[in-house]
Amino acid sequence: MRLQTGSPDKNLNDMREFYEWLLKIGNGDDGEDFDGEATIEVPDEMLIKDQENGLAKLVEFVYPNFLENSTDPNFFQERAILSPTLIDVAMINEYLMSFILEDERTYLSSNTICKEDANFQNEEDTYSPDILNTFTTSGLPNHKLNFKVGVLVMLLWNIDQSNGLCNGTRLLIKKLGNHIIEAKILSGNNIGQTVLIPRMTMTTSSHTLPVKFKRRQFPMVRCFAVTINKSQGQTLSHVGIHLPRPVFSHGNLYVALSRVKSKQGLKFLIIDDAGQISNKTTNMVFKEVFHRLS
Repeated sequence: MRLQTGSPDKNLNDMREFYEWLLKIGNGDDGEDFDGEATIEVPDEMLIKDQENGLAKLVEFVYPNFLENSTDPNFFQERAILSPTLIDVAMINEYLMSFILEDERTYLSSNTICKEDANFQNEEDTYSPDILNTFTTSGLPNHKLNFKVGVLVMLLWNIDQSNGLCNGTRLLIKKLGNHIIEAKILSGNNIGQTVLIPRMTMTTSSHTLPVKFKRRQFPMVRCFAVTINKSQGQTLSHVGIHLPRPVFSHGNLYVALSRVKSKQGLKFLIIDDAGQISNKTTNMVFKEVFHRLS
């Protein structure tokens, strides 16, 4: 529901109600709390309710007339779909990229065990390149990247901070080369600048992986949709929150909600365990965290 024009009092009241609700979400005061988890109800005007075409409706809200606007860098600057996991995000990005009528290119990484590791020889015997190719973790591009001209991407690595090429920078792909990708910057202080992104050698730092290795790949991922965690620090005009599963960490829902400038720029698509559209989801807030900080 969009606010009526010419009614400033209503605008002010709606804004106040939204920010009060947002504060309750952040403090964990909305819904009955059970050990840091509470079930909350999302207001109807923020919901996508189409059972058959829910994702398509969410995409149309965040990226209206997607094909017509896909060549306009300004269109993407303040829009994003947020979802809890990398799997959910990958599905949405694949769905959106399928609409772009350009040739698709696939880029494969090169992966090697770090030689400075004390267990290098044993690990090299255990973890073949084929096994290393399967490893995925936050902050590291996948072994296989599929791109098209016109795809929205986000940097995962600091390349050149003085020129705005930092972890989290969003760009629009303009040309795809064998060793270089040309793109236009859409966020930060260098918006509109055309840059060349090379392949980089990145060393894993995740403790969730069994071995330390190096991956040579383009340091970017598609980002029509991003994880809620990856959206931190962004301010957006249109946000779609896609919840095929509840958030799973403290303050995650608040992070997603607080990306958007106004209630009119926000829609939820919530799917319950039975695969049905819902108006309820889980908010996780461990209040002892606040007590430790006070």
